[in-house]
Amino acid sequence: MNHEFKAEVVDAMKDPKTYDEKVERIKTVQTYHSYIFLTGKYAYKIKKPVKYPYFDFTTLQKRKETLEKEVELNKRISEGIYLGVLPIKDFDGRIKIGGEGKIVEYVLKMREIPQETIMTRLLEENKVDKKIIGELARIIADFHSKAKTDEKIEKFGSLFNWRENFEQTEVFKNRTITEEQFNFIKEKISFFIKENKGLFEKRIHDKKIRDCHGDLYSDSIFISDRIYIFDAVEFNDRFRFSDVASDIAFLAMDLDVKGKPELSEHLTQKYIEFTKDFELKRLLSFYKCYRAYIRGKVNSFKLNEATPEEEKEKSKGLARKYFELSYKYASELAEP
Repeated sequence: MNHEFKAEVVDAMKDPKTYDEKVERIKTVQTYHSYIFLTGKYAYKIKKPVKYPYFDFTTLQKRKETLEKEVELNKRISEGIYLGVLPIKDFDGRIKIGGEGKIVEYVLKMREIPQETIMTRLLEENKVDKKIIGELARIIADFHSKAKTDEKIEKFGSLFNWRENFEQTEVFKNRTITEEQFNFIKEKISFFIKENKGLFEKRIHDKKIRDCHGDLYSDSIFISDRIYIFDAVEFNDRFRFSDVASDIAFLAMDLDVKGKPELSEHLTQKYIEFTKDFELKRLLSFYKCYRAYIRGKVNSFKLNEATPEEEKEKSKGLARKYFELSYKYASELAEP
């Protein structure tokens, strides 16, 4: 926490009097970088003043800009959820959204979608079928076809962030990833990139590197009155600037890890049917490996946070699970 962030703001957001509409109940949810307050009709998000290797929310201005970018990016695919960024003000010790006083924080206001309709929960309840997956593939294919691409974005088409991944996970060897897994994945990935240089260059030429979603998995999807895809990566452009194959591979990997390989396969089949992107099959294991590795890395980072041991053990277990999956996908790539 830094000097700019007032802990009283979080307490105030738990008080119905803070809001500019009638609120009867408030549920607080935390992620590693946000506080989210659910009021029944709306959801309000405040960024925590935290810094990670891939983002920095330690100043009020940075948090404001990040929230504004979140609105801008998500409106590309989630029209109707993101309503805008509002100031939180302190007037003589009374903290309130809007009104008079000194701005002490910014909050993102969103339409609240029932939490029981989040795709993660629906998968656990076996309420997601191939028809829903087909519609999801269509929405993603349409989004990708309209997503921005230019010379700046295309420069990220052959970076893949792999070098950074290996550098940042070196310290987790024999904690969340075994030395054998680390070395094996690194060797297989290096060989695949080298052997498929022409394919990656062709993907750039064919405009397959676009401003994608960046965090496309079941935690970022509601299946309610319609399908809503939200929570695109706003804090680091290069996590969104990627091959469209990487975006769809994230959701396919997520379905695999949740024990739904038949839905994962249907998703990629329908996506290819809609886009005619037949090269995707050659890249699928490569990008699934990348996405599983990222999830392993993110959960490993949580071991360095000041959280209860129970939470750390949970994160460690998840990290190991994802690294094992990344190892499996790497084994599907061509032999060096």
